[in-house]
Amino acid sequence: MSETRSDVIPRAAAGGRATSAPIMGRAAEPTIFELSESGRSSYQLRTTGIPERSLADLIPGDHLRPEAPPLAEVSERDLVAHFTRLSARQFSVDLGAYPLGSCTMKYNPKVCDAVAGLAGLAQVHPGAPAHLVQGWLEILVDLEAALCEITGMAAATLQPAAGAAGELTGLLLMRAWHDANGEQRRRVIIPDSAHGTNPASVTLGGYEVTTVPSDERGCVDMAALRSVLDTDVAGIMLTNPNTLGLFEEDIAEVAEAVHEVGGLLYYDGANLNAILGVVRPGDMGFDIVHMNLHKTFATPHGGGGPGAGPVAVSERLVDFLPGPKPARLDDESGDRFGWITPPRSIGRVHGWHGNALVLARALTYIEVHGADGLRRVAERAVLNANWIRRRLAGSFDVAYDRPCMHEVVFSASALRKDEGIKALDVAKRLLEEGFHSPTVYFPLIVDEALMIEPTETESPQTLEALADALERIVAEARSGDHSATEAPRTTPVRRVDEARAARTLVPTFDARGD
Repeated sequence: MSETRSDVIPRAAAGGRATSAPIMGRAAEPTIFELSESGRSSYQLRTTGIPERSLADLIPGDHLRPEAPPLAEVSERDLVAHFTRLSARQFSVDLGAYPLGSCTMKYNPKVCDAVAGLAGLAQVHPGAPAHLVQGWLEILVDLEAALCEITGMAAATLQPAAGAAGELTGLLLMRAWHDANGEQRRRVIIPDSAHGTNPASVTLGGYEVTTVPSDERGCVDMAALRSVLDTDVAGIMLTNPNTLGLFEEDIAEVAEAVHEVGGLLYYDGANLNAILGVVRPGDMGFDIVHMNLHKTFATPHGGGGPGAGPVAVSERLVDFLPGPKPARLDDESGDRFGWITPPRSIGRVHGWHGNALVLARALTYIEVHGADGLRRVAERAVLNANWIRRRLAGSFDVAYDRPCMHEVVFSASALRKDEGIKALDVAKRLLEEGFHSPTVYFPLIVDEALMIEPTETESPQTLEALADALERIVAEARSGDHSATEAPRTTPVRRVDEARAARTLVPTFDARGD
């Protein structure tokens, strides 16, 4: 991969207004080894007064290295400056719009981080006995209750580490329920617009995938669904709104048809952001719901932080939930909270009790917003997506040109046909405008897909700047300027050969490429 130097902030970094102010970290940054100078160090220890002893007196000789490791030698000042400059080269939800469709990459309120940083939460060992962590247990119990109220379900497990773990947990619950009924069902139905992890989770759960197509309106084709339903179907994995950003208008009919053959309905919660406080999966007829707390409820997403994928269930599946789970106690032991294991539990699905600090952040987010605030989250997310849909309808084809929910899918197929500019080129060119790229080539059923989810946290000014940037890119291509095929040109690292990078990965500091 090649690098380029630039000291100009892209347009969107200043809310869409062009600027020529310098930005740190745009030029090529040396590695920590290139900054190294012999004899420098980033720490100093005062003299202890304890007589010096050789390492051989303290550590067995066969445990000692024959020579010192080749570590970089830098001062604390240079070390801090180096990593601070590197941090400025990474895009994040704290720096600007992150319109990745199907991912809900929204701004994270800092009050959630402040709560998660409290010593009484952050410094507790997960193996501490229940009587020493009553406050933590109350948080977990309250979060479970809040999530069940939001989704319309009876109980939940907080153990799954993220979305895919939640999917597998849901499928294991599905299998356990059918096994308890003496049935060995074989297939799980998945729409062709499903998230990519759904088929993989079905396979891991020991089932076979049966795919059903979407109809001309982008929803599940009911005739096709009915044609594959029989007593061999364990359930259906569905997202509502679906991955085209459209609400499944026949969801009650879908639920009735699947339940009629003894199957269960599984809800992929990646798009829960669109329906908070408006409609609940439980009221639609779902039996199993997984939630991505690191998306919907604003915990560290997009920065490599931990996830959380609680799974909530209807009354008939409560006894199968993973254990142990936090619970309010009714006995006279003196502790108000403790751990219980459901009588027919599928067992643990996580080493401890879930990514606890993410769970604390999520409860903070829910408490701060309240019921009315969560509804406003959904309303503004839907409003923003529909504004983008209407604004860009003249620049791109709209895959399904009708009111969407929280995200909208465009197609750059006409641009590719007329100008040779692909969706990938548009996405890479958008990086030069100071925005993160949208999701591209997903859903798979839309040719040259560009999937945008602005979320509720972006202002009208930011949406205007995003729309201006995309319109500018299209106009540039239509004028005969095809430089987008070489984008990005103003980021610290220019376009990489993604196929080569995946096939010949060299994950070391001195990987330069040709």
